[in-house]
Amino acid sequence: MDQAFLPLFERIAAALERLSPAAPSLQGLDRADAFVWHPELGQLTPVARVAHVDLDLLQGVDYQKRLILENTAHFARGLPANNAMLWGARGMGKSSLVKAVHAMANGTAEPGQGALALIEIQRDDLSTLPELLALLRTSERRFIVFCDDLSFEREDADYKALKSVLDGGISGRPENVLFYATSNRRHLMPREMIENESSSAINASEATEEKVSLSDRFGLWIGFHNCAQGTFADMVRGYARQRGLNINDEDLIRKANAWSVGRGGRSGRVAHQFIENLTAELAA
Repeated sequence: MDQAFLPLFERIAAALERLSPAAPSLQGLDRADAFVWHPELGQLTPVARVAHVDLDLLQGVDYQKRLILENTAHFARGLPANNAMLWGARGMGKSSLVKAVHAMANGTAEPGQGALALIEIQRDDLSTLPELLALLRTSERRFIVFCDDLSFEREDADYKALKSVLDGGISGRPENVLFYATSNRRHLMPREMIENESSSAINASEATEEKVSLSDRFGLWIGFHNCAQGTFADMVRGYARQRGLNINDEDLIRKANAWSVGRGGRSGRVAHQFIENLTAELAA
């Protein structure tokens, strides 16, 4: 071999090595209690501080809080627990509740020593769930794998991967892993897709059941509904107390209602956005 070609071959080999998938690793698992799954890197990236709100600030969802708290507490103690789907109205605290419950379960534990580790997985990476679960199965820690804003436009590879995981597959779901997801869609599929399938199928009921079968695989199915006027006021008051804002209640609620009209609706997200604006306004 001509020695002049050796540097070229070495550069090609190095490039191929960089392009090849990294071997999955749990390295750094003791450095944090929250992680983001990066399948292209084959690793969990630690999140030093999870952006969450205090559980007490989530108003109008007491029943939902109780269900997810009990389920998570059971899991943290090593008892049987269910995968959970939190579905419903936008901005009503679905993902905030998951993060708040995770923080409460870990309490004041040092980073990496909490009872539960929270792992966020992107909707587009769900096809790598079997790989992630195989990795987590080897750990002694307990994990909540969390997918925010989950929905599907069709039965693609990610849909089938999640369905297989929730079914347990041949190896079963690892005892140290739960799957929590949030969605604005009750059955994860667009309504028109379910209706179109029903209208064109030989057996309409079977077609519909197939489309909604994924959501049925969640043991806990928790609904969130639109925000009432009084609940919205309680949300705003709670955030204002937490911030220590110097404003009387009448002006607070009047401004909050005007803000919600401008946003076209009331929700926990709208209440928080209003308080962000009001905090800056009062500090100016």
